[in-house]
Amino acid sequence: MDYFVSIQLDKNSKTPLYQQLGDSLYDLIEKDILKANTKLPTIRSLAKKLKVNNVTVVNAYKYLEKKGVVYAQVGSGTYVSPIPIENTPSPIPFEEKKEIKQITMTKDTINFASISPSTDLFPVESFKSIVNEILERDKGNAFSYQESQGYEKLRESIADCLKSYGIFTTEDKIQVISGAQQGIDILSKALLQYGDTLFVEKPTYHGAIAAFQSRGARIIELTLEFDGMDLEVLENYLKIYHPKFIYLMPYYQNPTGYSYSLKKKRAILDLAEKYNTYIIEDDYLSDLNYSDEKNVPLKALDHRNRVVFIKSFSKILMPGLRLAFLVVPKNLMPSILSAKQTTDITTSGFIQRAFDLYLRKGLWKNHIKDICKIYKNRYLCLTSLLDEHLKDEISYIAPNGGLSIWIKLNNSIPLDKLSDLLLSRNVIIAPGSLFFLSKESSNYIRLSFAAVNEKQIQKGILILKKAIDSLKSSSSSIQPIL
Repeated sequence: MDYFVSIQLDKNSKTPLYQQLGDSLYDLIEKDILKANTKLPTIRSLAKKLKVNNVTVVNAYKYLEKKGVVYAQVGSGTYVSPIPIENTPSPIPFEEKKEIKQITMTKDTINFASISPSTDLFPVESFKSIVNEILERDKGNAFSYQESQGYEKLRESIADCLKSYGIFTTEDKIQVISGAQQGIDILSKALLQYGDTLFVEKPTYHGAIAAFQSRGARIIELTLEFDGMDLEVLENYLKIYHPKFIYLMPYYQNPTGYSYSLKKKRAILDLAEKYNTYIIEDDYLSDLNYSDEKNVPLKALDHRNRVVFIKSFSKILMPGLRLAFLVVPKNLMPSILSAKQTTDITTSGFIQRAFDLYLRKGLWKNHIKDICKIYKNRYLCLTSLLDEHLKDEISYIAPNGGLSIWIKLNNSIPLDKLSDLLLSRNVIIAPGSLFFLSKESSNYIRLSFAAVNEKQIQKGILILKKAIDSLKSSSSSIQPIL
C-alpha cells in the first residue's frame, strides 16, 4: 500500500511545507505504519508524487533526522530508525553539577573512595636517583622549555615501551600531556564544536563528562554490559547520531571494572570505520592485570587509524607528576598540537627528561611488577571478605584487575542512608550515582582498594557489614499502619 499519496500539504498554511511533510511522515512512523529500517522514497519520486520541489523533501528528511527518527546512508537513501520513537534517547543537556560535599579525612579514615595510590607505594628512592642523575647530566638545560609535542627522547622511549603492548607507532604520532585529564580536555578542544554529539559508556568517569560538557557537547550514554557496549544498540545509535567520537575504557573501566571482549573490540573498530567516527581509548589501568590472560588494547588492533590512545604514567606511579601521552592518527595531530599549545604550552621539561631516563633504565616496568603484587593481594583480600561476609547482600563481577570493585546492593538497602552511616563511622565509599550522567537512582557503590591496606580493608568490610545489618534491622522493625 502506498501510504505517501495520502499525505496532504496545505500551501496556504503558515507552517512550512517541509515541516508539514516531516510531521506527516513522523505520524506514520509513530503509528508503526512505517516499520523500522523501512527505506523512504527517493527525494525525486516523493517530490513528484506530492507535487512539491526536491528541496522540500530534502528539508523534511533533515527535519526527521534531527529528531532521530530516520537515518541517511550515503549512496543508499533514507531509512526509518531501528529504534522505536519512545525508546530514542535524547542527548543529555549541560547541567551544572551540584557541589560535592567536602569530607574531612583523619589518619583513621578508611577511604574506599579514592582511586589514587597511597603515598607509601610511591617509588621515591628510585625516582630520586633519576632526578639527581638528570640534574648532573643536563644541568640548567633540565629546566628549559620543550617543544609542545613533548621531549623527543621521551617520545622515542614511549614508542619503544608501547611495543610490549602490541602498539607499533613512531614518535611523531605521540603527544606528551600533563596527565590523562588534560588529554581528555585537549581532545575535547581539538575535536568538538558546540552541539556535536559523542557517545560514552553508562556509567563512566565523571571527569571526562565534565570536559565534554564544557565544550557544549551533546552526550549519549550507552549502557555497559560486562564485556563492553551492546553492539546492536551501538550500531543503531551510530546510524542516527553520527557522533564525533566514542569515549571508552576497554580494561577495568571506571567505575565498573568491566573489560571488553576481543570480539567486541574488533566489532567496535569495524563500526567506527563503517560510520566514519573515532574512538578515544582511555587506557585507565590496563597494567594492573591480576590474571594470566594478556591484555590487548584497542589501539593494538587499530589498522585503520580510528583510535586515539590515552595513557597515564603518573596515575599508578606518583599522581602529582601529571604525566601522560596520546597516540594520535596523523591527520588529527595539528589540531591536537594547537589545543596543547593554548592549554599550557608544554608539559614540564624536567619531568619529561626524568621519566625518559626512568623508562630507559627499565624502572617503570619494575615498578609495575612490584605494585601489581601488592594490589593483587589487596584485591584478593577484598573479594574474599566480600564473599565471606556480604554474599547475601551484594553481587559483583570480579574484574581480575584495576583498583576497584563495582558492587550492586540489594534493593532493600537504602544507599544514601548507608553512605551517611558509614561516614559517621569513618568509612568513605563512592556512590554509583557519581558516575551516571542522567538523573537516576543507583544501588551500586564503587569500592576501591588503591589507598587502603589489607588491615584497613578487613576493618572496613566488617564496618560495612554492621552498617548494612543495622539498616536492615531498622527497616524491618517499622510496622505498617493498619
